Amino acid sequence: MIPVERQKTLLDLIRQHGVISINTLVETLNVSHMTVRRDIQKLESEGKVISVSGGVQLLERLVTEPTHNDKSLLSTEEKIVIGKKASTLIPEHSTVYLDAGTTTLEIAKNIVNRTDLLIVTNDFAIANYLMVHSKSDIIHTGGKINKSNFSSTGELTAQFIRQLSIDIAFISTSSWNLKGLTTPDEQKISIKKAVLQASQKNILVTDSTKYGKLATYYLYGLANLDMIICDNALLDNAKESIKNMDVELVLV
Repeated sequence: MIPVERQKTLLDLIRQHGVISINTLVETLNVSHMTVRRDIQKLESEGKVISVSGGVQLLERLVTEPTHNDKSLLSTEEKIVIGKKASTLIPEHSTVYLDAGTTTLEIAKNIVNRTDLLIVTNDFAIANYLMVHSKSDIIHTGGKINKSNFSSTGELTAQFIRQLSIDIAFISTSSWNLKGLTTPDEQKISIKKAVLQASQKNILVTDSTKYGKLATYYLYGLANLDMIICDNALLDNAKESIKNMDVELVLV
């Protein structure tokens, strides 16, 4: 069986079982452990599966974006340490973009005493926090309001961002894998891509629970990022694969 046929069979088996062990795949396909691991690595790089301890499973499908209130209750400790680390990477006199999200809100909390920044955001919770506490200048992008996520989305927001020259952007996501970032919200596509083009340095800030998820709309590959900041619970195979990419991985 040629590799393409074997990988198709392997993928069909994973779909049938949801989660399947490497030993089962070795026995079923009558090939070596090394061959199975290479096939899994190939499928994972294509964003089709995710490796787990001793086996492999399909990516989790993210159908809808969690609300701001729901996200604020998840992985709070991880977000705090990610936000603290990210805040230390902002050079003096920078124009900083904080993407909508509860992890980027933690970055905002760590830079309120800075007086040298211009902070841009499409997030109303971040803007409100900074209006009360920050000593730096603030710009809100405006645009169509996403009520559940407390943010602006859509082409009007993207048009505004394209007019800016951003030094460093902190990008959020609810779903990512080795192939890249995805979103269930079509209105976010133009914004995410506009930030990538407008910023000199793009950093993904995400906790490990969002890895291995897949949503409807593909945004861009991880190679488009300069850095990923994540907690240390990220799966080992993901750590190794990212280290082989041209993107810096910072674990906290």
